[in-house]
Amino acid sequence: MVSPLSFAEEAGATRVAAYEQVSNKQNLALLKEKIIAFLAVQTVGYPGKVDIKAGAIDPNLKLAACGDVNVFIPSGSRPWGKTSVGVRCASPQWTIYVQATVSVQAQYLVAVNPLVQGQQITAQDMMFETGDLTQLPAGIFTEASQAVGRTANISMRAGTVLRQDMLKASLVVQQGQMVMVISQGQGFSVSAEGQAMAKASDGQVVQVKVSNGQYISGIARTGGKVEVNY
Repeated sequence: MVSPLSFAEEAGATRVAAYEQVSNKQNLALLKEKIIAFLAVQTVGYPGKVDIKAGAIDPNLKLAACGDVNVFIPSGSRPWGKTSVGVRCASPQWTIYVQATVSVQAQYLVAVNPLVQGQQITAQDMMFETGDLTQLPAGIFTEASQAVGRTANISMRAGTVLRQDMLKASLVVQQGQMVMVISQGQGFSVSAEGQAMAKASDGQVVQVKVSNGQYISGIARTGGKVEVNY
C-alpha cells in the first residue's frame, strides 16, 4: 500500500520533471526575433523602406533550449521577397528552416511616354512610381542617373517599368579611337595615350594598345578615358 506521503512525493517529482522539461524547451518567439534581426543586417543598404516578417514556427516542434543560436541564409535563398532562413544549434544539435518575407517599398522608374527603339533616354522620358521592388523584375532602375543617356533596345509603351536589359549604355569608346589610359594605385597616377581595340560603354572592360606595343585592359569612362587600377 502506497502511503499518502509517498504519493505526494511522486506527484511532486512528476510536476518538477514536467516543469524542467518545459523550461528546457527553446523559446520560439526568441527565434523569430533573431531571424528578423539577422535579416535587418542582411538588408542594410537596400533602397527605400524595408519591412521584414518571420513566418510561423510549428509550436509542436520539440526543440531543446539553445544558448548559441546561429541564423543563416540557406544555399539558393537570398534576403529578398519570400525567402527561407535557417536556424541551427550546435549543442544540443538541431536545425530548422523558417519562411520569411522581405518587402522593399521604394521608388522605381517607368516610361512617361512611348519609347522607340534606338531613342536616347532623357530625364523627361521617365517618372518615378513607388511600390514593392521585390515584386518587380530584376534589373530595374531606382535612380534617374542610372538611365539617362542610355538607348532603348526595344520600343516600349508608356508606363513600362524600365529595366537594364531594355536600355543599353551609350558607347564612350569606339574601336580604333585614341584614348587616355590612366593607371593609378596607392600614391601614384600615370597617364599615357593608347588605341582602343574595341568599342565599350561606361564601366565596361576594354583592351588598349599603348605606344610600346603592349596590350592592357581597363575600365572605359566618359571623355575617352580608360582607367587601370592597381
